[in-house]
Amino acid sequence: MKIIGVIAEYNPFHLGHLYQIKKIKERYPDALIVAIISTHFTQRGEISLLNKWDKTKICLECGIDLVVELPTFYAIQSADAFAYGALKILTNLHIDTLVFGTESDNVEALITLANFQVKDKRYDKLVKKYLTEGINYPTATSKALYELTGAKIDKPNDLLALSYIKEIISNNYPITPISIKRTNDYHGKIIDNEIISANLIRELLKDKQDITRYVPDITLKYLNTDIDINNAYNYLKYNIINNKDKLDEYLMIDEGIENRIIKEIINANTWNELIMHIKTKRYTYNRISRLLMAILLNIKKTDNTKDVYIRILGFNQRGRTYLNKIKKSIDIPVYTGYKPGKIAIFDLEYHATCIYALITDNPSLIKQEYQNKPIF
Repeated sequence: MKIIGVIAEYNPFHLGHLYQIKKIKERYPDALIVAIISTHFTQRGEISLLNKWDKTKICLECGIDLVVELPTFYAIQSADAFAYGALKILTNLHIDTLVFGTESDNVEALITLANFQVKDKRYDKLVKKYLTEGINYPTATSKALYELTGAKIDKPNDLLALSYIKEIISNNYPITPISIKRTNDYHGKIIDNEIISANLIRELLKDKQDITRYVPDITLKYLNTDIDINNAYNYLKYNIINNKDKLDEYLMIDEGIENRIIKEIINANTWNELIMHIKTKRYTYNRISRLLMAILLNIKKTDNTKDVYIRILGFNQRGRTYLNKIKKSIDIPVYTGYKPGKIAIFDLEYHATCIYALITDNPSLIKQEYQNKPIF
């Protein structure tokens, strides 16, 4: 029996995600599927439209066997840190296959490129060269790979897949990467079928448009359409002003970007406006949103450990049976509920849930962090 891992944000869970799960089941009918999901904040520095418990219910309803959380500490960082946390946890759950969506659908080419990143010293030198020229990191990696191999990799899911494969190669994980071709462009604005990107769905929601045909009914049941990143702005602004003399202590703050933040915080009226005031050629929109999220959630550089844990959010009978079978061979802590003071990033997760509960006006989530057991 294959044990297949899926790394997802599900912000929100849509028909493309359901398509991926169905494709996995078509290819591997007897496989057990483990999903590791971002909880309340995402890798692009955004607030999730679904809380983690509702995401878990959707996952189980749609065919996932075991659901665990990707700690916010990793979930809001760049692709490499995101991949590190997710694969460290999935490896401890003994997956043998990682399935992800890509634009190119050429996993062999991605493996070749990831090997260049890991093993060819020229790659790191080229990336550093481009960074010193003021180019942002994703573009620098793309340019370096193109110069070395002639391959152009600049689509977001291809780049994320590279980070996954690079992590597998670097750690010699016994995991086979498998690609399923995306049926849409992440940045695409044209709607020609019922499968569109989560990004476009979020844009439609901002414009108060109907998304019924693009998501399963169960997503509509739990979706919070009133969530907006700008709902968090006043809390962010307070934290910046209150900590203006020590902003450089926060995760991902470097190269003097804190000075631009302090200067522009009094000029901007929204989260998005602040990003646009700070944005440069070197600092992408997503990178700035991520570091602002670190400030909002009070995540410091001193919190930057390699700790991981497994928090079980839910399972069906197959998932529970599998977990019981492997639990004695898992090398990192496994939790079915929040236990304070055990691991620093677990306490950060609780803090992130408190902030999310405040922003979304859902205080019950704080109590659920302590009280909820895995959904069965």
